[in-house]
Amino acid sequence: MIVLFALVIELSPAHAVVTGPILAATPALASLTMGPKGILSAAAGACAVTVITATIHHSWGGQVYSNLLSLLMVSVASVAVSNAMRTRRQMELDQVRRVAEAAQRVLLRQVPARLGPVQMAGMYLAAETGAQIGGDLYEAAQTRYGVRMIVGDVRGKGLPAVRLAAAVLGAFREAVHYEDDLVEVVNHCAAALHRERAVPSTVHQGADEDHAESFVTVIVAQVSDDFVVQVVNRGHPPPLVLRRGKVEALAPTTDLPPLGLEEFMTLPLGKVENYPFAPGDRLLLHTDGVIEARSPDNDFFALPEAMEAVHPCLPSEFLERLHQELVHHTGGHLADDAAMLLVERLDEEEDRAAATTTSSVPRPDHVFPPG
Repeated sequence: MIVLFALVIELSPAHAVVTGPILAATPALASLTMGPKGILSAAAGACAVTVITATIHHSWGGQVYSNLLSLLMVSVASVAVSNAMRTRRQMELDQVRRVAEAAQRVLLRQVPARLGPVQMAGMYLAAETGAQIGGDLYEAAQTRYGVRMIVGDVRGKGLPAVRLAAAVLGAFREAVHYEDDLVEVVNHCAAALHRERAVPSTVHQGADEDHAESFVTVIVAQVSDDFVVQVVNRGHPPPLVLRRGKVEALAPTTDLPPLGLEEFMTLPLGKVENYPFAPGDRLLLHTDGVIEARSPDNDFFALPEAMEAVHPCLPSEFLERLHQELVHHTGGHLADDAAMLLVERLDEEEDRAAATTTSSVPRPDHVFPPG
């Protein structure tokens, strides 16, 4: 804009007005909102205007050369300062992101490699385009009812989202050991969410309103000794089952709202839905940060196709390969946090062999005896 303004002056009857100082300041002003490429483009435009107008008006002389020298010096200084500021901001952002990811991992416990009749792996992926902690959550626990899992996603970012995620996880970790009905486990999580939302936020002004309106989408699943997986879905993307090289989505028969939006429910608080889960089947619970990840061409990540393309391997390796595919699809820029929990059903022989090697490890349900 400044370059065009100077060009208009030079080509008008008011060309006697000296525009050299204005053009020399162009790179410095461009550095306020642009990177090195923008600064150099602005400098090139200012230089072109200076040369063209000096040629048209036959005004080549010491003043023009001084203006060009000033323009060169300001351009070099602006690029150097811009690079230094960008480097510093990136270092600060990387440091805050590392702290945020570390805090997230404290909230999300490491998933055991094996629980009961399944082997599993979990993965949390921090967004690349921000440093705020996300509200993705997952957990798995072995209980007297079977292996129970939860994957969820809190609406929002930052510490308020972490508070809600911690409340839901805390309720889940307690309820799974004494509630035999998965729906009741989900109800405990919903009650904990409502209690936490009622507590005023002290994070920052204006957080209370967002905190009170937040909700959580969750999937709660259970795998016991029979070859069935039980699922309760509250507004979450359906889990995927990989069976004999093909992926099937376990879509709920009834759409239910997320936790925190119970006032919109016209049906009962949900029901447990059963799906076949045979030995060798793999169940993937995930958040929408995976399926909504976009490529530079704005295409969504094809998660089912990516699962089918992964060759047989351990659950941890399976998730790592999905991670690599996700990074490749997005060009290394994940716009939202993502969490994945992969569960593989063992056959009876593998189950007995694995149980023999882990029989000396205390089971979590020993802390909560039946009755």
